[in-house]
Amino acid sequence: MVVAIDGPAGSGKSTIARLLAERLGFYFLNTGSFYRAYTLSAIDHSIDPLDREKVLENAKGIVLSVEDGSICIDGRNEESRLHTPEVDRYCSQVSSDPRIRELVNESVRKIAEGLDIVTEGRDTTTVIFPDADFKFYFDASPEVRAERRMKDQPGMEYQEILSSILSRDKMDMEKAVGALKIAPGAIVIDTSMLTINQVCEKVVNAIRNKSQ
Repeated sequence: MVVAIDGPAGSGKSTIARLLAERLGFYFLNTGSFYRAYTLSAIDHSIDPLDREKVLENAKGIVLSVEDGSICIDGRNEESRLHTPEVDRYCSQVSSDPRIRELVNESVRKIAEGLDIVTEGRDTTTVIFPDADFKFYFDASPEVRAERRMKDQPGMEYQEILSSILSRDKMDMEKAVGALKIAPGAIVIDTSMLTINQVCEKVVNAIRNKSQ
């Protein structure tokens, strides 16, 4: 079974998807982390993340894997480094390259074969798993998402984070390939005023009701 979740940055996708996987006993697969890993690797190799050809060449030369729910680059656990401000700044541009997206899609689909998974991203329900058993779209106001990000990025100013989120939303929604949008049949949940557990309960109940 595939439970797929899409939505903008800061809407709670990763946190809730991980908790949902635990409750269901499913494997958690974060597609967005693959793009972040390619971005991080380019930065580590002193490659300009906006240089598509060099980023692609580097991406083809590294091996991404998932071990104990964490992304590994050439066997090294890099999960803790995937959400730095620098990776945030360039990840959307890196993921806009259709060739990078195809590398990620192939990896994700291969990992998902024969597994019950919960997966999330920004085109998970529309491109990677359009036939997912359950599709959800999480949303929240930009202001709420900025407040959430402040907790994860101490030292950054609220207006700076809000501006970054609005810019990221615009880029994600205007991508020629894999643009952020609500998939047909997806259940939309506004997480702005809900706790993590409340959102998780809504998802679990929706799955149970449809499965009966």
